[in-house]
Amino acid sequence: MKKILLLLLAPAMVFLASCGGSKTDETTASIPGMMETQLKINGNALSIMVPDSTKGKLEMVEQSWGATEIKVGKDFQISIEEGEGDIALTKSDISGNDVNKFKRYVKDEPTTLLWESEITAPEFHFYSIVKPGTVSYIVKDIAGEMFGEKATETMVEAAKTLKAKGAKPDA
Repeated sequence: MKKILLLLLAPAMVFLASCGGSKTDETTASIPGMMETQLKINGNALSIMVPDSTKGKLEMVEQSWGATEIKVGKDFQISIEEGEGDIALTKSDISGNDVNKFKRYVKDEPTTLLWESEITAPEFHFYSIVKPGTVSYIVKDIAGEMFGEKATETMVEAAKTLKAKGAKPDA
């Protein structure tokens, strides 16, 4: 009798437990395998989605020049710094690089560039300007590292989730 009662109560308990859970941001739910992490840049509280612990250990380092670098495993390495950014200047730098030869843009948007280049093998990089409130930030892959297209696209999607604490990300 106790087993039958337990079988009948178990689904009800699961349903009730799920009803009172914490609110999940739409962004959080839209990127499987990602988790939200908190950071501060120049005293501004921010959050961003990064790969969860199944992809590697989360490492966050504040650099002396004001950037915060976030690494999760070898395929997710981004740098975030306060600044207005300049897409035109970045495009000029990309096309003028005599060592890391530009091949093509995968994304060429008003606030985001994702491109393929090559020294000895194809590699992908990105540069994005995100304004989650009143302050603008430059989010990009960490210089000197080589990433594949899929890994770089994941970093671009993460950059879009940057938000000021308590604010919703720009869509």
